[in-house]
Amino acid sequence: MDFLTNFGLTDFIFNSGLALIGVAVGIIFGAIPGMSATMAVAVFLPMTYVFKEVTPALYLLLGLYVGGISGGLIPAILINVPGTPSSVCTGFDGYPMARRGESERALKIGVVASFFGGIISLLVLAFLTPPLARMAIKFSAIEKFLIILFAMTVIAALSKGSMTKGVFAGFLGVLFSLIGELSLNNKMRMVPDAVEIFNYKLNLAQDLRSGFQLLPLLIGLFAITQMFQEAEKGMLSNNLNEGVTVEGARKFSFKDFAGQFVNVVRSSLIGTFMGILPGVGGSAASLIAYSQAKSWSKDPDKLGTGAPEGLIASESSNNGLTGGALVPLLSLGIPGDATTAVLIGAFMLHKIEVGPLFIQKYGDTWNQILIALLICNVIMFLIMFFSLKYMSNVVKIKSSRLYPLIMLMCVVGAYATRSGIMFDVWCLLIFGLLGYVMNKLGLPTAPFLIGFILGKDLEKYFIEAVRNNNYNLMVFFERPIAIGIWVLIALFLGYSIWDNFKGGSLEKAGIKG
Repeated sequence: MDFLTNFGLTDFIFNSGLALIGVAVGIIFGAIPGMSATMAVAVFLPMTYVFKEVTPALYLLLGLYVGGISGGLIPAILINVPGTPSSVCTGFDGYPMARRGESERALKIGVVASFFGGIISLLVLAFLTPPLARMAIKFSAIEKFLIILFAMTVIAALSKGSMTKGVFAGFLGVLFSLIGELSLNNKMRMVPDAVEIFNYKLNLAQDLRSGFQLLPLLIGLFAITQMFQEAEKGMLSNNLNEGVTVEGARKFSFKDFAGQFVNVVRSSLIGTFMGILPGVGGSAASLIAYSQAKSWSKDPDKLGTGAPEGLIASESSNNGLTGGALVPLLSLGIPGDATTAVLIGAFMLHKIEVGPLFIQKYGDTWNQILIALLICNVIMFLIMFFSLKYMSNVVKIKSSRLYPLIMLMCVVGAYATRSGIMFDVWCLLIFGLLGYVMNKLGLPTAPFLIGFILGKDLEKYFIEAVRNNNYNLMVFFERPIAIGIWVLIALFLGYSIWDNFKGGSLEKAGIKG
């Protein structure tokens, strides 16, 4: 495939400049808690109207996409606040490394893993799109339900040693996710129409019809909960670098990736595959890749205490999402995640139809997408790898100065989730308090988050499957692909139960969410 046919040097420089701007701005959006790659792409989409062709717009928007996904590792590692939902597992090992004075090392490991994940997903997109698209199109609601059910088994792996609490927290998350999903629920819900709190009229019935949004929940569980814990210790006397051991701290070396080849490839492919499945998203990809790294690790107890292995798994998987999410978009016309759904606007603006005939009809645009992703990943690596030394200095800022700013950004991010709905701000505080209470009770928040992320699609595809098959539950055991997924579920659950009895716990591994 000749990518550079009929491609002028001037256009290449111009488009590369747009990619540079997009990546830089995307990193900023990803690094600010409450912002996201989706928000960055949505904000800049109207600005692409000035381009006569779709190619420059794609360079800019894909740069925002790659930068936004990658930028989330910065606050996750430095202050244990995931900048984006896909970086939720990055802080599990990145933050303990930062507390040991190895923030720069952790950041660079994350950047290199992100680069590898992006490149591997690009290769999958370039060379395996047709067979992967054919595989995805064969999935009915039955297979989609079972795949999500398989993803739910991650709860068992993350709850090692405290499986009962983990499973309870996971299904509690599913319960929260189902609020407002079916119209029948709105008729049966025993919720008053309005409740007045501090002279503010809270229309619970109306607000709950749309359910809880992921972004306020995510920020609340991690950012607000973290602030409650810091407040309990006394923020005025604590700095973010209090307790950081600088003496003897290890520096970054590519030797950190020794023996991690399988982990990188496996995690990247997990992220790519989860991106191919519409609606699953980067959060689930990161969590599944992390649990797999823990399951296959020679020393699983180290994960969660500052092990590069866990950090590599999280970052390579969430960047693997970028190429994977484009597969169903370009081959089936179905966006793989929220960001690619916004990207459809760019194609519609230039009257380009995405779908099975996209590569045949728009071969040049297809080639440019591959080149743009490659350039954006290279730019992301160069920008982040060589500037992280200065970014890591944020740990020197007093928490009494930093946390009010973070709180402000979190509130603004939650308020902007649906263009100004105050209910999302209340949810931010409620889930922050819930996370704080769950930590006090020893309930892990990571399984709760998994349940919330996967719960909606779990119910949706189950209902769709049984309705389309005359409410016959045996349909989940009749198709060959379904039987194969059941076997995987049984094997993984069996291993998790055995591993749970063998010893260890979520708290011992340092994974408290």
